[in-house]
Parts: sequence; structure tokens; C-alpha cells
Amino acid sequence: MVAGASGFIGRAVVSSFRERGYRVGVIGRHAPVSWDDPAAVAELIDGADVLVNLAGKSVNCRYTDRNRDEILRSRMETTRALRTAVAVASRPPAVWLNASTATIYRHRTDAPNTENAGELGEGFSVDVARAWEAEFFAGDLPTTRRLALRMAIVLGDGPATRMLTMLARIGLGGPQIDGWGPQHRRYRGIGPDPSVDGRVPHHRTRGAQRFSWVHIDDVVEAMHFLVAHAELDGIVNVVAPTASDNRELMRTLRRIVGMPVGLPAYRWMLELAMWALRTEPELVVKSRWVVPERLSAAGFAFAHTELDDALRSALARRVGARG
Repeated sequence: MVAGASGFIGRAVVSSFRERGYRVGVIGRHAPVSWDDPAAVAELIDGADVLVNLAGKSVNCRYTDRNRDEILRSRMETTRALRTAVAVASRPPAVWLNASTATIYRHRTDAPNTENAGELGEGFSVDVARAWEAEFFAGDLPTTRRLALRMAIVLGDGPATRMLTMLARIGLGGPQIDGWGPQHRRYRGIGPDPSVDGRVPHHRTRGAQRFSWVHIDDVVEAMHFLVAHAELDGIVNVVAPTASDNRELMRTLRRIVGMPVGLPAYRWMLELAMWALRTEPELVVKSRWVVPERLSAAGFAFAHTELDDALRSALARRVGARG
């Protein structure tokens, strides 16, 4: 069963499981079984072997009050509904893979974050991730193995790749440089115990902020790997083992799209550009440095470990999808 199958990760997951012989049912707002029918959700989950939950409003938006509330609510309520269905199932799923995010870790340039030694951050995105994982791991599900997948930015035919490629194409493919910008409270904490009051953090990384990423193919293969490895549960970082930095990321994108010039984008410029694109500067100025300690130790082999290869594959897939 796949919840949240309409996004680009969900579509890839459904396709891959079907190719491997699974019968796949989906749950979602526009699926045959919707969240408005808890009895149907419970019936669909009872007897399933694998449950994958990717449901939740996309974070590729402006963090208005309405969007902030919906980002949190959509994750909490759908995860709670699935947990309730699993708890009452006569034959519950053997494994439940639930999306999470590597942005739960703090802005960091001194060392990578691992599952065991990672340091969690503060602010809106972190609070959402904390609450989401707490909801996922709540309660006792003795026969269902639960794994929270802390995914880095996923390269493929998705919103992050489209946005970064657009910046490179329009000449803003230089490094994104944090610094002064107009203050706002969109990044303030959320939930029952908000972590910060909302002042925008500024880190003078000058384009050296780390960029952890993962190719969509490796996300899907990691799911199959985790289903097969019953010894793994809990938190798993789903991220390529070779992090880039922002300068390398944008230089690589410029080379791929054939744009010889890329103007540096300072924080105040990003605020304007991201307002026009209806998203947030946090995507490119926060230093996300994460490594897949548990997957690597268990023997998972990533197909895409070089940024240039991964971006070329992702962009070729976009062209193929449009064609």
C-alpha cells in the first residue's frame, strides 16, 4: 500500500513495486480509497505486506500561515490514520516505510550528520520533522517494523530539481550566499513546543554550505533494500554518500544546461527570486550535510554517487517525461 502516490517520488515507488510483481493499492485525496473513509483505509491495509507513506503537502511553497499549518497537519493526520489502521489490522504489514526529511538536522559545515551522531536543528522545518517522526513511532505495533526515511533533496523530475535548474538557466546559477535579508517570521517554530521565535538565521557560508542529495532511483532501491533487510528499523538516512557544496552544485548545473555565466545570488536577492517562484530560500542556503551511515554499513550500493551523473540523469528523465 502506498499513501501519497501522486507526487514524483510516489509515482516512482508505485511503478517500481508493480514491476517487481507486487499488487499495489493507493490511498490519497484523489485515489480510489481516500482519507475521508477510515474503514476503507483499514480494509486496504489489513493483509498488506508493505506500507509506504509519502503523504503530506509539498514544502515547495511559501511558508504562509495557511501553508505552514497544512504542511504539519497533512503529515500528522495521515500518519495517525495509518497507525490506527495498522493497530487494528488482523494481519498488519510486516514493514512500514514512512517519509521523513534530512532537513531535521541542524545547519552544519564542521562534520556530517549520521543517524547515531547527528545534531537536530531548530525552526519550522525541523519542528515539522520532529512531530512527524514522533507521530510515526508512537504506540505499540509489535509485528510491524517501522523505518523513518530521512531523505535528502531528491534529484529527479521533481520540484527541487526544476527550481535549481531554472535558477541556472536564467543566469542566477552562481553560488547562493547567505547574509542580510529582510526579517520575517515564516521560519518560526510550530507545534505544541515551537523551537524558535522566528528570526531568520544567517550563516556566512559564502556558497560553501553543504548540499546533500539523493537520486530518485536510489530512493526507490533503498526502499526495496530496507523491506528485504529485517534487521533494520528506526531512523535511516536516505542520501548519497558524497555530499556536494552549493558552489559545486550550481557550477555543475551551469555546465549541464549550457549557461556560461552565473551571477551570485545574495540573501536579499534570493528573497525576491524565491517570492516570484513561490518557494523559500531555505532550500539553497541551509547547509545540509548528511551521510547514509546505516545503509552503507548494511551493504546498500548507491547507483548514483557523483553529482554530475545524478543531475544529468535527472534532467534527461525530465526531457523524456515531457516528450
